[in-house]
Amino acid sequence: MTIPDERVVPVSQGKVLLLIIGAIAFVALGFWTFQLDPAWIASQRLYNDPALVHAFGVIAMVFFGFCGIVGVRRLVDRRPGLVLNSAGILVYSSAGSAKPIPWEEIAGFDTFAIRRQKFLVIKLVTPEKYVNSGGPLARALKRANMRMVGSPVAIASNTLKISFDELVTLCSSYLAMYRNARGR
Repeated sequence: MTIPDERVVPVSQGKVLLLIIGAIAFVALGFWTFQLDPAWIASQRLYNDPALVHAFGVIAMVFFGFCGIVGVRRLVDRRPGLVLNSAGILVYSSAGSAKPIPWEEIAGFDTFAIRRQKFLVIKLVTPEKYVNSGGPLARALKRANMRMVGSPVAIASNTLKISFDELVTLCSSYLAMYRNARGR
């Protein structure tokens, strides 16, 4: 299989738009649960603690509001989602990881799934070097990734114009080709 020297994987504007619409829906649901009457909540058989239901509403508004903002920023951002070339991999689709990762720093790949969402985990030789880079929010997101998947960098194909299986094949092919080329 012949691999071009550089492969640019664009962002799927349609997928990002769907994610924004979903985020808006969940913000609305969070607002609805937040404004529910405490007496009505207490009268329900399940989830009858008003403080808990209202806290859920606030958490949903904040989390999905943040997701919506990130989605809107990604929608207007014209950078590609992912770039692979002889130097390494550059991930724009992952929060806080728009830093080139040389092939020598990549130990391999793994997959991780949450429900039906799959992630390609980039296993790094020195992950702490990447965890400690970037601003406070980027570092916090990378630490959370590290705890959850064992690496600060994980790529989801849900906003890329590529399927997950194609993403795995593409990244593995580039790693094999350039690891072998540098090992000679």
